[in-house]
Amino acid sequence: MRIISGTMRGTKLFTLEGDNTRPTLDRVKEALFSKINFDIQDSIILDLFAGSGALALEALSRGAKKTYLCDNSRDAIKIINQNIEKTKTKDKIVLLNMDYQKALDELQKNEVKLDIVFLDPPYKTNYAEEAAKYIVEHELLNDKGFIIIETDDKEKVLKNIDTNILEIKEIKKYGRVFLLFLYSK
Repeated sequence: MRIISGTMRGTKLFTLEGDNTRPTLDRVKEALFSKINFDIQDSIILDLFAGSGALALEALSRGAKKTYLCDNSRDAIKIINQNIEKTKTKDKIVLLNMDYQKALDELQKNEVKLDIVFLDPPYKTNYAEEAAKYIVEHELLNDKGFIIIETDDKEKVLKNIDTNILEIKEIKKYGRVFLLFLYSK
């Protein structure tokens, strides 16, 4: 796994061993960042289920101002710290080693406003839908901010998204992976 573009282009990242995480494939990451490229400059990013931190680090490489990374796995936090050290990005990262709900509470308490939120939780959960709802209801997004959900079960996510507060602007398919782009109404 590597950083695809920007100031850290080509930097190889540490990854988690085993089957507990599934890093976003380079081709999916490349397509995602090509789509949002003009939104990244000087943005505030949240990668709520960070894994290795690759998405947030890619955003920093492309000009994001600050990133919040959250993962409740100690192994993931260890890998993220190695990647932060390797990329020398510590001054632009807030690392949260906690459950995603506690992390969202913490961000809300500190009145953090986000431009882009990456939600790539374990696939068989409703965490993405629950997190997206919380983010909108607690006004964590800036006016033009948006949420990106990565899933392998588009229908499950669509069924569980609260369309009273979230608008699905676009759905992209890459192999068996779907990216859903959501905006608050």
